[in-house]
Amino acid sequence: MFADRARIIVRSGKGGDGHVSFRREKYVPTGGPDGGDGGNGGSVIFEVDEGLNTLSEYRHVHKYKAENGEDGGKKNCHGKNGADVILKVPEGTVIKEAETGKVITDMSLENRRYVLLKGGHGGNGNQHYATSTMQAPKYAQPGQPARELTLQLELKVIADVGLVGFPNVGKSTFLSRVTNARPKIANYHFTTLQPNLGVVDLDHDGFVIADIPGLIEGASEGAGLGFEFLRHIERTRMMIHVVDVAGTEGRDPIEDAYAINKELEKYQADLMHRPQVIAANKTDCIFGEDDPVARLKAEFEPKGVKVFPISAVTGEGLKELLYFVQQTLKECPPKVKVFEQEFDPEVEYIIEEGGYTVEEIDGEFVVEGPQIEKMLGYTNLETEKGFNFFQKFLKDNGILEELEKRGIQDGDTVRLYGLSFDYYKS
Repeated sequence: MFADRARIIVRSGKGGDGHVSFRREKYVPTGGPDGGDGGNGGSVIFEVDEGLNTLSEYRHVHKYKAENGEDGGKKNCHGKNGADVILKVPEGTVIKEAETGKVITDMSLENRRYVLLKGGHGGNGNQHYATSTMQAPKYAQPGQPARELTLQLELKVIADVGLVGFPNVGKSTFLSRVTNARPKIANYHFTTLQPNLGVVDLDHDGFVIADIPGLIEGASEGAGLGFEFLRHIERTRMMIHVVDVAGTEGRDPIEDAYAINKELEKYQADLMHRPQVIAANKTDCIFGEDDPVARLKAEFEPKGVKVFPISAVTGEGLKELLYFVQQTLKECPPKVKVFEQEFDPEVEYIIEEGGYTVEEIDGEFVVEGPQIEKMLGYTNLETEKGFNFFQKFLKDNGILEELEKRGIQDGDTVRLYGLSFDYYKS
């Protein structure tokens, strides 16, 4: 079965702990600290793989974990960094935070590689904490903790043209006739159970068509298979609406066209502002005196929707239709819809409640506690966004207020584990 959605859990690697040890050599009776640093934890990384077109690899495996960093060792030995976990996805995959449904990133266009969760930094060994007044520190920094997120992956195919219409109107036959795609074709409903992509090559100037399957009345509300695949039309720049002009299924082509457009509008009103052309298919099956093509043209062409009589079986009318679509695309804005970030794991990750302590030691204000340690593990202070989040965290949790109660002055040093800052009141 075609897989265009998946729910997975990802976890970055924990940073290795710093080591506490002291030099103990025969002729160095008072050797200093030599505890090594812990290795960095592995990161969770997403990459676009051109060879993939579904999310089927994530249907059976739902948890992915990067390696933890190794702890530091004696004699300044640095722990080994944990290996990253790299997850391959097809182009067009939108990654969301599962609980809120907010977009984290859209793996489209130039976005080919995205570091979603950075591994925890390894902790400093006790060698970093030796001072003139504390030459034998018995403290080493723990590695920053791992981070975990539940994700919703959604594939929204990238195509220039969406092929829409009721089942069994000839969309698959049309696609196989005009492109290099080879969809399964048969004379029964819902033959197409996945979006098929094909490339139309006209004088070395091509465009991509996506066959959107399963549309019926009520599709926008979950009826049939339409709700499963309507998301794939979101990125298309125009639509070819295929109707059975001969009424071989006993339906009226005009009513069919209005019914499908109604479902598209219910799903996303913006779709009705995109160019549309009607492919009046199965002209080879018209045998009566009635001229349904003329009825279609009279109904839709005054509204700006061009109608092309075609036969996907014989090839009649296909060239005229395709050249019209090609010209329309040249006049359409070429920009592909890209979903903007709504959730930044680096900044918006929820920090669990925890305590902290503030002490004045050797003229420095030392702030420690599980809440502080976890915050540092989740925040990249080298970025402006991360540092602003860090300052907001200190203010919102009352840490700045507590420092002021203890008499901190401008220029005093604040130490948070292995990090030191000069305090200046804003």
